[in-house]
Amino acid sequence: MAGYDGSTVHARVRAHLDAMQAERAAAGPLGALAAHIATVTASYGSGLFRCDDVPDLPRTNNELERCCGAVRYHERRVTGRRTLMGGTIVRGAVRLTTILATRAGVALEVRLTDRAAWQELRRHLDYRRAARRAHRRFRQDPDGYLERLERHHTTAVEGRGVSGQRRAA
Repeated sequence: MAGYDGSTVHARVRAHLDAMQAERAAAGPLGALAAHIATVTASYGSGLFRCDDVPDLPRTNNELERCCGAVRYHERRVTGRRTLMGGTIVRGAVRLTTILATRAGVALEVRLTDRAAWQELRRHLDYRRAARRAHRRFRQDPDGYLERLERHHTTAVEGRGVSGQRRAA
């Protein structure tokens, strides 16, 4: 609903769902549909109306997909690759935001404002990079990778007693 903020839209949708629930008994076979619509709408929570609070956020998935598709198209065109680069997949959230802001001509202010959020993002990116590195090592040498993994697990288990506590040296 263009022109309304998220809380107004949420209140209007809630009133409509309440009216549907009140008329559920009279709706006959459509009563189950009304209950299903209410359940699904409730599962989305407050995120359903985020586009009404954030000015330039795309209102539909189609608009968002069009933005992402344009980014993928330009990545492929610039690199000459048919598939996306690994960096795009691992660092997608950061790269997509930067690319879209650059295309829109928005000057990004690069300043650390929320240190905890930045550290959480770094942990997430490092975790994904480590997982991709492990997959690559496994594909290159499956037997050697499994042997190293088994050796690491064996030394970790031998260092612990029955109760899971480390043994005294």
